[in-house]
Amino acid sequence: MKKIPQNALVIVADGRKAIAFRLEGTGDAISLKEQQRLSPKHLSDDGPSGSRPEEQTLRQTDEATFAKQLAEAIEGMKHAHEFDSLVLVADPQTLGQLRNVMHKDVRDSIVLTIAKDLTNHPVHEIADVIGRST
Repeated sequence: MKKIPQNALVIVADGRKAIAFRLEGTGDAISLKEQQRLSPKHLSDDGPSGSRPEEQTLRQTDEATFAKQLAEAIEGMKHAHEFDSLVLVADPQTLGQLRNVMHKDVRDSIVLTIAKDLTNHPVHEIADVIGRST
């Protein structure tokens, strides 16, 4: 089992929104403090990273674009020294999209990934899932 450092940044995301938390406590006493919410911005002006299959729906393209925007926001936090350790919680598709566009410095900071969509769950349930995964 992996111990997550105190004050790690926790990103809980899906293709439409993300919530950034700070991890407080350890072991069975993990709690999360919300820091900020991130949502897509100017999707039609930005576009996803890389090429997209022709059969991809507009919603899928928007979700890929948001994953790119989220990766850029997390990279900005990393370069501003806002975190050393990162926990990523996202549905499998968003997690894969994030991994594809994340900078190496950010990937190297990841201490735990959880492939689940928990964006609409209460904070204590998210903390419980993280606690059971360590």
